[in-house]
Amino acid sequence: QVQLVQSGGGLVQAGGSLRLSCAASGNIFRLNSMGWYRQGPGNQRKLVAFITSGGITNYTDSVKGRFTISRDNAKNTVYLQMNSLKPEDTDVYYCQLSWGFRPVYTYWGQGTQVTVSS
Repeated sequence: QVQLVQSGGGLVQAGGSLRLSCAASGNIFRLNSMGWYRQGPGNQRKLVAFITSGGITNYTDSVKGRFTISRDNAKNTVYLQMNSLKPEDTDVYYCQLSWGFRPVYTYWGQGTQVTVSS
């Protein structure tokens, strides 16, 4: 069974920084993608950034140049360094782990609140 445990997040003023972490455990296929999503009330979950086990990254346009995703494959842990935070970054952030193709196996963290005050 795969489990993702998130840490980090909280309240910060605009312009500040936060770091999110997500540690995965269990029977994990070594070729995988780990990512961060965000979700606000009544909204769909949206991709923020992802990183493959080979180190390929992708970011949504609104966070490019401000957020950095990284991972430690030995620890099955993904990080999201969030700098120059804006009030519109406020949301619940979820980490995701996925692998495979038909079927795709997808697992989620418990979510963590990020609140940026103006």
